[in-house]
Amino acid sequence: MSALTKSQAIQTALVGDWSAAISLNQEILQEEPDDIDTLNRLAFAFLSSGDPKEAKTVYEKVLELDMRNPIALRNLKRLNDPQMKRINTPINNFFIEEPGKTKVIDLLNVADKKIITPLRSGEKLELRIKRNRIFALDSESQFLGMLPDDICQRLIKFMTHGNEYTAYVRTVDNAKISIFIREEKRAKRFKDEPSFVSNEKTKLSIDNNNPKSGKASKVHAEIADDDQDESPEE
Repeated sequence: MSALTKSQAIQTALVGDWSAAISLNQEILQEEPDDIDTLNRLAFAFLSSGDPKEAKTVYEKVLELDMRNPIALRNLKRLNDPQMKRINTPINNFFIEEPGKTKVIDLLNVADKKIITPLRSGEKLELRIKRNRIFALDSESQFLGMLPDDICQRLIKFMTHGNEYTAYVRTVDNAKISIFIREEKRAKRFKDEPSFVSNEKTKLSIDNNNPKSGKASKVHAEIADDDQDESPEE
């Protein structure tokens, strides 16, 4: 099976074309039936297209091949959780960009590899405001990273006055997470003000490449503090 087909399978997921993603991954599995990456992509495509039963079957096959596979374990846990209703809802074409309403953002101060490795494209995230920052959390409220300061300042203003946003994992590459944010509701007071502007420079305010800075531990600690703080800002 050519690398091109695998690349196409990944790209179809990035644009939310789950039907094509299912077909391409099934095509790959005809020649490589035990390819774990392809099986995980196929399972997530079933999950995202609103077919949790098929997704569960494929994830269970992954565990037969690799009983400790973090992606399969994580998603089977969600599939078996009756409160995770979102997994039954098809998600299609949510990476379509709309000027002023959507933005692709690289997270800063990214979490440990063991936390981000199980993430899949299209996975829904929580955006949480804490001390004038916005943290991206997974469905288990684990810290994944934070938004750049300039975007934090802009979105906090909107979010605290009525705007609503959804966020999804777009890509995960080693220690880099790219997320897709979409404006879902705009408050009347901001009816003529876009959520995102094209000249945002997303300057880095945290030294993400300096392990001696100690700032990563501080940010992670703030997440724990937030569990006891109901207000969005302090």
